Amino acid sequence: MRKNLILGLALSSALAIGSFAVAAQGAPGPGGPGGWGHHGGRHGMMDFHKLNLTDAQKASIKQIMKSNFEQNKSQRQALRQQHEAFEAMSPTDAGYQAAAASLAQAEGAATTARVQQMANIRAQIYNVLTPAQQSQLAAQKAQAQARRQQWEQFRAQQKAATGSTTTSGQ
Repeated sequence: MRKNLILGLALSSALAIGSFAVAAQGAPGPGGPGGWGHHGGRHGMMDFHKLNLTDAQKASIKQIMKSNFEQNKSQRQALRQQHEAFEAMSPTDAGYQAAAASLAQAEGAATTARVQQMANIRAQIYNVLTPAQQSQLAAQKAQAQARRQQWEQFRAQQKAATGSTTTSGQ
């Protein structure tokens, strides 16, 4: 129990210090400038602010993102319209189930296209980076994975400790 408490305090302290260090640097968050929208790095896109990009690289990455956004704008609008039309329907309307099936199929196709697009964007951006920046990006990804694994282990230990005290207290 004491070992878990010490480990928990050490991890939370490390996370807090890391958060303060990032905030002190004025680094943008995942959804902020240099980030990737409201999902942050969930799609495999990492913040590039730590890679010391040149102005030309920043402009190139911005152009890649902008062109891909514009290319898929009509697809997003069509899907949104289909979604709104379905939401406007009542479950008692004729064709409600067919509209649901059509929307589900469109959502599936959109998800497939989105994953492929993100892979394409990632490859284009990766080609803009220098070999040193590519290796630095790989190191950032490995560090993020290690932090995730530490966090999952910590959570599992906390659940186990909470579960054992709950069952022994009953």
